Order: sequence, then C-alpha cells, then structure tokens
Amino acid sequence: MNIQEIIAAKRDGLKHTREELNWLAKAAASGEAADYQLSAWLMAAYLHPLDAEETAWLTLAMADSGERLDLTGLPKPWVDKHSTGGVGDKTSIVLLPLLAACGLTVVKMSGRGLGITGGTVDKLSSVPGFRMDLSPEELKAQAKRIGLAITGQTPNLAPADKVLYALRDATATVGSVPLIVSSIMSKKIAGGAETLVLDVKSGSGAFMKTHDEAKVLAIALQNTAKRAGLNVRLAITDMSQPLGRTVGNALEVAEAAAVLTGNEVSRFQELCVDLCSLTLFAAGTVPDLESGRTKGLDALASGAALAKAEAWFEAQGADPSVIVRPDKLPSAPIRKRISAEQAGWIEKVDAESVGRAVVALGGGRERKDDVIDPAVGIEVHVEVGSRVESGEPLLTIHASSEGAAAQAEATVRAGLGISNSEVKRFNPILEFVN
Repeated sequence: MNIQEIIAAKRDGLKHTREELNWLAKAAASGEAADYQLSAWLMAAYLHPLDAEETAWLTLAMADSGERLDLTGLPKPWVDKHSTGGVGDKTSIVLLPLLAACGLTVVKMSGRGLGITGGTVDKLSSVPGFRMDLSPEELKAQAKRIGLAITGQTPNLAPADKVLYALRDATATVGSVPLIVSSIMSKKIAGGAETLVLDVKSGSGAFMKTHDEAKVLAIALQNTAKRAGLNVRLAITDMSQPLGRTVGNALEVAEAAAVLTGNEVSRFQELCVDLCSLTLFAAGTVPDLESGRTKGLDALASGAALAKAEAWFEAQGADPSVIVRPDKLPSAPIRKRISAEQAGWIEKVDAESVGRAVVALGGGRERKDDVIDPAVGIEVHVEVGSRVESGEPLLTIHASSEGAAAQAEATVRAGLGISNSEVKRFNPILEFVN
C-alpha cells in the first residue's frame, strides 16, 4: 500500500477500504506521507466526499493513530461535550462544574481559538495560573478526586488529526463535512468518554451559516458517533448573535463565573442549563429533559456547581476566588461605549461582526502563532428582541488603545440593526437532533 495509490483512488471517486484509511492515518501521524501528498488526498476527498462508512473508518483510524485515554477506575457515567465553535461561546466553563455537581465525570480536551471562534484553552488561560497542560495521569487523578478535568490538545491523542487539521486550513478543504466529522469525533473517541453531547452552532458567527447546513453536519456527526459505539445526543444552537453578553477571553470567564455564582439569569445561562439537561438525560441519570433542567437549576441555586468550579480552578493551579472576584482577571485600559442612535427593537447583533472586531482588538487569532491579549473584548448589552431607547448603551468595547477601539466601533456598528416594529426573541436551542 502506498500514498500514491490512495490519492489516485479518491481522485477517481472510488471508495476507500478500511485498510487504506488505517494506513493513511498512521502515515499522517508518523510522517511517512509528506504534507504535499496528504494535501493532494485532502483535495481529492473534498471533491469526492467520503461516504458515511468511510467517514467512520477514518475517524476510528485517526483515534487509533496515537494513545486513547483510559478512564477505567473513574466513577461513571463518563461524559464529554463538544461545541463546533462560535462567538462568545464560553459554555464549557459553566457546564463542566455543573455536570460534575450533578454526579457525572467529565474529562475534556479543548482547543485554542482560530478566527472569530474562540477556544476554551484561551479563555481559561486568561485566568492567572490556570494550567491547560495536564498529562493523562493528572487528568484521571483530578477527575477521580473532583469529577472534572480539562486540558489542551496533547500530541499523543489523535496525532493524525493534528497533521490533517493544519493542512485542511492551508489547502481550503476545511468545509468538507466528512473531514470536519472525523476531526471532531477522533479526538472525542481518543478522550475516552462513553456519552457525548454535541452543540452544533448555526448562524453568522459559526462555521455552518444556515440551519440546513448545521443539520447536515449534526446528522453526519450522529451517524459516525453511533458507528463508533458512542452514546450521543445533539443540539443545534443559535449563533446568529453572540452567545451571552461578552466576547473576549477574560470577559467571558467573568460572565461564566456570574452564572456559577447565581448572579446571571440570561440566554447564556438558559443554554447551559439546557445542555446540562440533555447530558443528564443522555447519560441516563434523569428520566426526561424537564427533570434534567430542574436538577441543573438546583445545582446552581444550591451553590454545588460553584463549589465544583472553585475546586476545579484550585486543582488546575488558579486562585479559586477569581470566580467570586472577577476583578482579579486582566482588564483593558480603554472602554468605549456604543449607544443607540434611535429607539426601537434590536433586530440584529451580527455575531460575525462582533467576532471580527474582537479579533482585530487582539482577542483572537488570524494566524495560529498570533499572541492573544486576554483583556480585550466587547460587552453586548442587548440581544435580538430587546427594546432600547435612544442613547441607551448597546455595546462596550474593551481595548488596549483609542485607535483600536475606534476601529472596532466601525466594525460592530455595521452589524447592528434597530427596527421600528417589535422583533421576536428566539431561543438559544433551535433544535434537538434525535
């Protein structure tokens, strides 16, 4: 078997064998196949997409290209959650301690942000001292002790994906649904969880811009997860406007902390509770979604989720008091308020515009080696359906300079819309995929 034959087969629209995809994943991980050869295969696979069976085979081969995390000995159920990424998506910071407070064991690998979609690694790295480099042994020991642990992506888990992921970005093949699915699912399988909840984002601030596109991805993820033997549930959620009231790393940690301390009742909090409910139901610990919501809300109201979060931050090297004292987080020197120029109802807070403004401020990456400023970002004071009066604040820009703030203002103003007619608010969860 050689890479030229594998490239030629997909170039000609032929179906791969399982053995071919196993070989391809190992060759990618080991360096036996050169980057230019893998790039040629990626383009062939983009033009002649893998079918459901090939996608599952590639996913498992990528998961097996390195180590798999063995969670044996940890209390069950073992669960994991993944979001396809969006603007202001800090859900994991709330959801992990919330699930642990409800009796589940959560071990999670997370990635860095690229472009307008932020990464959990960057958000938590804005907390002084927070470690995102736990070894597999440290992950397991911590999860056994407190019920949750998180780390950045490690080179030993799904190494074939690391190679192919970088090449997809460089070869304009990111948009292939089978390649997206194999990338996501290979890391989740390598992470060892048995139950997985997937949050598939839809809208201008997500990779999938329409509900129909998100549904195609959700079904493909579901099919591959089931073929791999995972218990999976999916939700398609809104990303046409930013999730929550902050975008930017330290700002998002502070907002997540407000939910955990019980000081935030919002659209973001609603999504966290809904995803908690879906995970509890998927894991079989509650009989229905409504019972799951009640259990999640109780964990927030009782302080159990907050206690788990404090134990989590301390275990990973951070000062746990940051959760109740967000003023200890990095803050930007410049704050610029954007106010409404007319009264009416908010009909548009374009997530992509806000995301691009935050990247330009230094709060995100355009290239993988860009350095992030954890303090900058944007507070969003309104959401679609809100009523505002002329002069009321819409957004607050947190910037490192007046010039950067002015540039961000021009970007976000283009993404705002106010209507003279009442606009309907819509739910953060658009659809559960069964």
